[in-house]
Amino acid sequence: MTVMTPAAAAPTTPSLGRLIGVSLGPGDPGLITRAAWAQLQRTDAVWTYPARSTKTPSYAFDIVQRAGLTPPAQHQTLLFPMTHDGDKLARAWLRAAQTVLPWLLAGQDVLFLVEGDASTYATFGHLARTVQALEPRTTTQVIAGVNAFTAACAARNLPLAEQDDTIAIVPAAYGVSAVDRLLTDFDTLVLMKVKPLMDDLIDWLTRRDLLPHTQFIERVGAPDERSINGVDLPALRGTKVSYLSLMVVKNPHRIRGERIKGCLKKTSPAPLPPADRHGLCAALETAE
Repeated sequence: MTVMTPAAAAPTTPSLGRLIGVSLGPGDPGLITRAAWAQLQRTDAVWTYPARSTKTPSYAFDIVQRAGLTPPAQHQTLLFPMTHDGDKLARAWLRAAQTVLPWLLAGQDVLFLVEGDASTYATFGHLARTVQALEPRTTTQVIAGVNAFTAACAARNLPLAEQDDTIAIVPAAYGVSAVDRLLTDFDTLVLMKVKPLMDDLIDWLTRRDLLPHTQFIERVGAPDERSINGVDLPALRGTKVSYLSLMVVKNPHRIRGERIKGCLKKTSPAPLPPADRHGLCAALETAE
């Protein structure tokens, strides 16, 4: 008599957790989106959040605390030093990735809390790439958030852009000469990370007659937010400002080139001479 034994069950590979960049907005807990809020209500995920050093509190964690949210049992600060030293940054990213990877391998989702938007000048991208380099099977997700510059403009009833306005969003660390070259092509300049260049930027704004058209905003949405009109900016010379500072510069002096109005066709067989172009636009506008 032959005894049939059940076939051995095939081994199953445990599913990995996801690394999720949770954008919190620039500082006001009221700007946390519903999608981010839903993630923060979870009890099965680990919270992580960046800080510049062991002596510096996490700004992202402060936002969720002011929102009245209670962190889960597992939550961890990840250090991301403020430096341009590539070797130091790479080591910090690796340490952070090695911290979160065991949770992901165990099947737990890890939330990385980010002030502002996780896809805009944020540390999340560095962490995600390093984790995936260590373990290519891991997956990431980004919960979009409110940027500091859009929140700053909204709070001041200041349009960021209207109609055909052009916008440049650039770290001021590229230097005044680089920023100055943008004036030819852009109606609005959003200058991020202005702290190291405050005096140089004030001098540049003065030379270009742009002080009356500038807003300086520090720690947007936080309880200690500070906003200064451009004409008052010279008083900041020689003083320290927060790393979380930006300028919105409107450029009323820009001379715009010709714009084609009413041409809504997505494709065109070839560029038209100016005379023919005006005729085509007029025809399209009449047809509408």
